[in-house]
Amino acid sequence: MISVEEAQRLCLGLADTVGTEEIALADAAGRVLAVTAQAGRAQPPFRSAAMDGYAVKDSEVAIGARFTVVGESAAGHGWDGTLQAGQAVRIFTGAPVPEGADHVVIQEDISRDGDTITIQPNLGDGPNIRPEGVDFPSDFTLKAPRRLSAIDLALLAAMNVDRVTVAKRPVVDILATGDELVMPGEVPTRDQIIASNLFAIKALVEQAGGIAHIHPIAADTEEAITEAMKAMTGDIAITIGGASVGDYDLVGKVSDALGVERSFYKIAMRPGKPLIAGRFPHGAPYLGLPGNPVSAIVCALLFLIPLVKRMQGLEDVFPATRTARLAHDTPKNGPRTHYMRATIEGDEVTIAGSQDSSLLTVMAEANCLVIRPIGDEARQKGEVVEIVPL
Repeated sequence: MISVEEAQRLCLGLADTVGTEEIALADAAGRVLAVTAQAGRAQPPFRSAAMDGYAVKDSEVAIGARFTVVGESAAGHGWDGTLQAGQAVRIFTGAPVPEGADHVVIQEDISRDGDTITIQPNLGDGPNIRPEGVDFPSDFTLKAPRRLSAIDLALLAAMNVDRVTVAKRPVVDILATGDELVMPGEVPTRDQIIASNLFAIKALVEQAGGIAHIHPIAADTEEAITEAMKAMTGDIAITIGGASVGDYDLVGKVSDALGVERSFYKIAMRPGKPLIAGRFPHGAPYLGLPGNPVSAIVCALLFLIPLVKRMQGLEDVFPATRTARLAHDTPKNGPRTHYMRATIEGDEVTIAGSQDSSLLTVMAEANCLVIRPIGDEARQKGEVVEIVPL
């Protein structure tokens, strides 16, 4: 068995980028920017008023000073003249500041009589002007790679970028195997259960930016699994179940027969020891996830999702970790890294009483995984441990 860290390194070694495509900015939410975007202009592209008021010369600003209003500057409709001594221009937030003006006196500090304004004693600070390019200059760039957030889209729009080059979304084929499985909504026999892992893995892939295709469940025969695996033609192939060493665990045998070049098999971790990783002859990475629900989900978080992200060109792909303090004592760990379902409240984490890898209810209640390293000594209440937030 190899370590989790070595397995992660080998999995990323299978990643090939999936190419790029140009799409409309309106369609780019959640996509990975593949080519750095260049601003088309500064923001704002001119000096603009930060408040409603009157644009004047700063050297003339004083309590009691009087000005003649000679024009108006509104957002989208600036005043084209040049301000002279003793003059003011009515101005609104976001409007261009006229040439010759360098102070906006807010309207609350002004009294107006016809075209004459007078600065009142409650004069506030100025100049209430946003400099040209105060948000970003004309040569500003949004660096790639990065997953585009809602704020990124607003920034790109302000940069006058209407189309972006993004990584294509990796297509992930997901195949569950086992005579014991039926799809939700079907009527199981007394010896069957409902296939649940497929939907968690699909959701995780899509959250990471991939496109997930669920294939029909394959029966426990070499012929059925062979035909099903041949039908997986996407960028990544995933099987769930059948990766162990039982009489009906045929995935490893079939993948070998199909020419999968293995990177590793079995990891010193729980849950999820029986995990196969490799590459099909046509180049697609392959992961054979264990069949127990929690094992499959934890392995997907640690190995599949980083692979999906790396194939989109992202660098920071592994689950984020943080520290927390134990709410109780916990015994020594065994010879495998243990990812223990737990609940964190504030800075205190409570490990679930049962760590059975078949229990989805425990996983659903957890909001983090406590990482217990190989051979980790018994820990006392209040000691610091590393966790993976979920």
